[in-house]
Amino acid sequence: MTVFSFSGIDGAGKSTQIEELRDYLQRTGQSVSIYTFWDDVVAFSKLREGMSLSLFKGEKGVGSPDRPIRRRDKNVNSRFVVVSRLLLYTLDVVRLWSISHKTSTAADDVIIFDRYIYDELANLPLKRRLIRLYVRFLLRLTPKPDIALLIDADPEIACTRKPEYPLEFVRRNRVAYLELAKMAGMTILPPASIEESVTAIRGIVSRSLAPGAEQPRILPLECPASSNSANGTTG
Repeated sequence: MTVFSFSGIDGAGKSTQIEELRDYLQRTGQSVSIYTFWDDVVAFSKLREGMSLSLFKGEKGVGSPDRPIRRRDKNVNSRFVVVSRLLLYTLDVVRLWSISHKTSTAADDVIIFDRYIYDELANLPLKRRLIRLYVRFLLRLTPKPDIALLIDADPEIACTRKPEYPLEFVRRNRVAYLELAKMAGMTILPPASIEESVTAIRGIVSRSLAPGAEQPRILPLECPASSNSANGTTG
C-alpha cells in the first residue's frame, strides 16, 4: 500500500488533482480510498468548527467566484489562538497515528489524504523560533506519507478561484507552506496548468507504484518564492 498526501493553499487545485489521480489509478486497476483530513482525522472537528464560527464571526462554507465568503479561522493568529492550536495539532497527530494504523490493515492499494497535518502547521507563525522548534518536534512524531505533495499556486489566482481569505493572508500562507515543505521534505509542484500538474503527478505516482521499485526518497523540487504564472489551477 502506498500513501499520498496533497497539501496547498485554498484554491491551489488539490481537489481537482485528487479526483484526477483517483480516476487514473482506478482505471489501472488500483483500489483507492480518500481520507479528508478535517472530516476523517481532526480531533473534535465539529466542536472546533462551531467554536471558531462563534468566536471569530466568520462565514461558513466554501467560497466561489459567484459567491465569495469571509472566513475567519486559520487567518486569526492571536496568542491565545496560537497556543490552542499547538495543543490541538498535537491531538491531531495522535489521531493521525490511529488512522494510519487503520489504513495499514486495509486492502486498498493506495490511500490519498486530502490535506494532512502539514496544512495545519502552515497556519502557525513559523518565523518565531519556539514555534519552529515545536513544528520540527511534531514533524518527527508524525507518520510520514510515502509521497507528500505540495501543490503550489499563484495567490491571486487561488483567491479568484476560492474567495474566502484576504489576499495578503493567502500570500503569507503560501510562504509558510514553502518553508514547511523544506522542513518536512515534501515534493513541491510549481504553479502550472491543470494538465501539466496532472502529467507531473502521474509521473511521480507511476514511478512509486512500479512493480519491484523501491519507494523513492521525497525531496523538494526547485520552486520560486513567487510566481507570475498566468496558468490557473482549480480545486
